[in-house]
Amino acid sequence: MFGIIGAMDVEIEAVKNKVSQPKITVFAGCEFVCGTINGAEVCVAKCNPGKVNAALCTQAMIDRFGVSAIINLGVACSLSRDITIKTIVVATEVCQYDFDTSALGEPKGMVYNNMTKFPTDKALSNALFAAAEACGATVHRGCIASGDTFIASQALKDEIVRDFGAVCGEMEGGSIGHVCYVNGVPFAVLRSISDGGDGEASIDYPAFKEIAAAMSSEILLHFFK
Repeated sequence: MFGIIGAMDVEIEAVKNKVSQPKITVFAGCEFVCGTINGAEVCVAKCNPGKVNAALCTQAMIDRFGVSAIINLGVACSLSRDITIKTIVVATEVCQYDFDTSALGEPKGMVYNNMTKFPTDKALSNALFAAAEACGATVHRGCIASGDTFIASQALKDEIVRDFGAVCGEMEGGSIGHVCYVNGVPFAVLRSISDGGDGEASIDYPAFKEIAAAMSSEILLHFFK
């Protein structure tokens, strides 16, 4: 069974609506919709924004529904000049840019067992990349950085790129990857770019989030074909 997690209705509703014979369960503050999409067993949930909400949803999905792999989809900001609004990023790895114990001499972002980044599943990520290309999207790969802050300044962008080499930023993928890694569950992160994460982000995000979210949903549904 595939677990599918998005943070907001706009990111996950189109996928939920494609679930055949849905069975709805409310657990740990999340609504889980289980059924099939084109014959594949799925469990779909909205986790709500932020790393703790995402981690709670992910652990509940693993423990309660026994998913064999998890895909996180949704929107993100670009951290690279080469990655523009309405393009796609498939993560090679994820990190948490706002976890900082560097005052103790440790690397920024070291959240577990000397790890600052969690690698995504190659086969699952490759399949999502292929689905994105089949949908006509421009697709990039790279590290996706997560934190409990809406990125909206060039200074923060530059800091994340300097410290982690990330290509886009959001608020959930790093914690979803963390939970999946410690549980031995393969995971992938697919993000559609809604804004540039700079001083214009508060203007671009409302304008493009629905378009970007629709793109990520379309690619995921193509993946299940």
